[in-house]
Amino acid sequence: MAANRPSEANANWWRDAAIYQVYVRSFADGDGDGTGDLAGVRAKLPYLVELGVDALWFTPWYLSPLADGGYDVADYRAIDPAFGTLAEAEKLIAEARGLGIRTIIDIVPNHVSDQHAWFTAALAAGPGSPERELFHFRPGRGPDGAVPPNDWVSEFGGTPWTRLDDGEWYLHLFATQQPDLNWAHPAVRQEHEDVLRFWFERGVAGVRIDSAALPAKDPALPDFTEGHDPHPYIDRDELHDVYRSWRAIADEYGAIFVGEVWLPDAERFARYLRPDELHTAFNFNFLACPWDAGLLRSAIDDTLAEHASVGAPATWVLCNHDVTRTVTRYGRGDTGFDFAAKTFGTPTDLALGTRRARAAALLSLALPGAAYLYQGEELGLPEADIPRDRIQDPMHFRSGGTDPGRDGCRVPLPWAAHAPYAGFGSTAEPWLPQPADWASYAADLQSADPDSMLSLYREALRLRRTEPGFGGPGASGERLVWLPTEPGVLAFTRADRLICVVNLTDEPIELPGHTEVLLISGPPAEGGRLPRDTAAWLRG
Repeated sequence: MAANRPSEANANWWRDAAIYQVYVRSFADGDGDGTGDLAGVRAKLPYLVELGVDALWFTPWYLSPLADGGYDVADYRAIDPAFGTLAEAEKLIAEARGLGIRTIIDIVPNHVSDQHAWFTAALAAGPGSPERELFHFRPGRGPDGAVPPNDWVSEFGGTPWTRLDDGEWYLHLFATQQPDLNWAHPAVRQEHEDVLRFWFERGVAGVRIDSAALPAKDPALPDFTEGHDPHPYIDRDELHDVYRSWRAIADEYGAIFVGEVWLPDAERFARYLRPDELHTAFNFNFLACPWDAGLLRSAIDDTLAEHASVGAPATWVLCNHDVTRTVTRYGRGDTGFDFAAKTFGTPTDLALGTRRARAAALLSLALPGAAYLYQGEELGLPEADIPRDRIQDPMHFRSGGTDPGRDGCRVPLPWAAHAPYAGFGSTAEPWLPQPADWASYAADLQSADPDSMLSLYREALRLRRTEPGFGGPGASGERLVWLPTEPGVLAFTRADRLICVVNLTDEPIELPGHTEVLLISGPPAEGGRLPRDTAAWLRG
């Protein structure tokens, strides 16, 4: 097993990396059973090399009953048989690294699966047992204990408490099948530190921390009071000691962390990025921002400022496995993102959304810091409408059927237009149905089309890697300088006379002074002007 070590060249690769998110179940099906797997990923490594990414972030590939897409982990040291084996994972990590691509895996510290050995032991041991101290078991309220222990609301809606036959309730901030761990217990901390070492020893270069602000709870588990500080289960101060201990382990291996930290308070968000804690965190302010020049500029400025305060690089992402795909979101009347606003039947102009998504790709890839790319975004995939009888996401069911859930951005990828199931797999129907027009987005068609979304991403990532204004030592820390523009236009410079300009007005605009057009997201307008909803990279 080849572990990463601090002496490895380019130790700061993560500061301006292009990182590709792999949702294994929907990426590529190597054995033809309808489910994506590690064999499928290994077969597509040449594609990922040609795309030009620096690392792969894998959503959970561990043993799991898949009650929540793998975020209900039953065993962190085993690969789910649907995806392959531990030996295959080790081989994939090594093969990817040999091609210059690092591996980032997911860790879910807030909870485990109800099929995890710890939880099954806790159920068997009964009330008052040491096994139950690893979780949050409590008696109910009321004369017969039939009322949940507190008034918290699950992240998936409804109460986060489930009552057992023995009368006790257990806490699960997410689905019923995801019991929350008790992070005040030393065994919980020790187990996670051991898991980190287990994967770092196998060559993993980084870890993405799911729901990173949630694991610690107020020991009293009090009712929620709006505006009360500290919050009983979000962003508690004791979390920082946990992440400092994790950082010390990562530093032994030259590995890095990226946290999923949803916090509106910029100062508290930045605390997670102090030099002895997490290396980076996802930037949800930018991801959820509407297609509006003023709001985007504010999101960019705020992001850079809050990261500068702790010397951390920003991250930029347009979409992930939980979020409505960019092409669809930008084609709607409300171009922002909010889980609470998701509904069935929202009108969408896909041509408009695609034009904006192309421009947004150049905007996000031009910003200083690391960029994350969710699988299928490089193909311009829209959000799919999943038939209601095929929806699997627990968010849909917990909402009483009003929320369409997240399955629409998780549909298996189209690889070959004329192959069965658009080339995702050879024999079995994919685990989620592909739309009738899915083959038209296939990677093989787009590879042959210089004007396709895939070709745009390949060229943008190539330039991002080779142009001095984007890459090289310290590039992620280069100061972004805004250029004076008319309202509705974003234009800024980076190093080496590099200019990015995005037109969010209703009319074509003149380009800033330049000597060369490096890349443009769509055909130029008459006279070489930049059309509406179009971006360009220029050399000044």
